[in-house]
Amino acid sequence: MQPDPLTATFAALADPTRRAILARLTTGEATVTELAEPFNISGPAISRHLKVLAHAGLISRGRDAQWRPCRLEVDRLQGVDQWLQHYRQLWDGRFDQMDDYLRALQKGEDK
Repeated sequence: MQPDPLTATFAALADPTRRAILARLTTGEATVTELAEPFNISGPAISRHLKVLAHAGLISRGRDAQWRPCRLEVDRLQGVDQWLQHYRQLWDGRFDQMDDYLRALQKGEDK
């Protein structure tokens, strides 16, 4: 059974190497060799990381002669952003309450 897209995305993002690969891809397409360069890991290991990212829909791999450039697919990250929106609203409300409380303290009122 395939995990839902959000679960696959979070599982892919759980690894710091994969997050670093995604960060690199925000600057544009890169080859596997370019993506592997900053890491002290084997070629098969970087390939496994790319496979997880591709399976989660976070990257796609093209074909340009013998090159296989990777590119970031931001659409899948929009699902994470939508999921986080609920929590953003929750924290915004709590920060507003804290602002009100701090203002009341500054005025010398007890709340």
